[in-house]
Amino acid sequence: MFPTMSDSLSPDPAKASSDVNAELEVIDTEQEMVEKLAQAREVIGAELRKVIIGQDAVVDQLLIALLSGGHCLITGAPGLAKTLLVSTLSKVFDLSFNRIQFTPDLMPSDITGTEILEDTAEGGRELVFNKGPIFANLILADEINRTPPKTQAALLEAMQEKQVSVAGKSLQLDKPFFVLATQNPIEMEGTYPLPEAQLDRFMFNIVIDYLTEDEEVMVVSQTTGVGAEEVKPVFSGEDLLKCHEVVRSVPIAEEVIRYAVRIAANSRPGQESTVDYINEWVNWGAGTRAGQSLVLGAKTKALLDGRSHVSYEDIRAMAGPVLRHRILTNYRAEAEGITIDQVIEKLIELTPDKV
Repeated sequence: MFPTMSDSLSPDPAKASSDVNAELEVIDTEQEMVEKLAQAREVIGAELRKVIIGQDAVVDQLLIALLSGGHCLITGAPGLAKTLLVSTLSKVFDLSFNRIQFTPDLMPSDITGTEILEDTAEGGRELVFNKGPIFANLILADEINRTPPKTQAALLEAMQEKQVSVAGKSLQLDKPFFVLATQNPIEMEGTYPLPEAQLDRFMFNIVIDYLTEDEEVMVVSQTTGVGAEEVKPVFSGEDLLKCHEVVRSVPIAEEVIRYAVRIAANSRPGQESTVDYINEWVNWGAGTRAGQSLVLGAKTKALLDGRSHVSYEDIRAMAGPVLRHRILTNYRAEAEGITIDQVIEKLIELTPDKV
């Protein structure tokens, strides 16, 4: 028997009540997470400052990437606490952490794991997969440009698909999963620059600069004195996964999305709307992932600032770390002393909010 019109207008009261309660529970959970995110910067910052001094902009960008669910490329000279920052973040977020030191002789199996022959209880032998260091929530790929492309490529599937393929089987990685890779911009001999396909998998390229004199004095005093305070976990892995859902549910106007897309599109040489300086200085511009990263980063920044909407300024604030590794300048720009950051600044300056 088919349902009548009155049946469709009079649903089961018990089921309707259950659906409403489920919706209210979701709303309460999201509201709780929004409030928690609004307080996150101060709470997490307080824990990080027990160990990390200065680098406020770097910490903010790392937080935005983690809360958005993106990977990060960290560029900076030796001794600027890149490794310490990442390991401290893993403690604050209560995540499993592994560090992989990339060297010229590192093999893909050294990262993903390998099969080994083990004796069984019945007296026979069987192949058992021994997981590599990539099976953790937070991976520090230290000096990633010091290993050959074959080993660098072992990270590609893990970063994009959150899985690794071994002996014809796909093994899922722990969630959440982040790769924070470091590069040393000073020593370039014997290095293997990351291909564009892998660079594009990183949401941000964060540059760590030297500290001020006062901050450096504080670092020296703290590291040569009594041990630092113990860092306490503030967020769990489950909290992070909920954050990723909340970030994606933040409303954003179509005009703001179009602004992010225009910024990425205007960085591409040879296009109809490309301005002269891009054609003169740039070999390769940003792809579609740049627009996605700009929007996701802007949504997270808005939440951390205690706002439930995304502004044009949020998009502009994300332009540096999002585009820095996605725009490749040419020899002419290098000869004229033009840096990537200068190209991005000019790009933002000449891209209007509205058309």
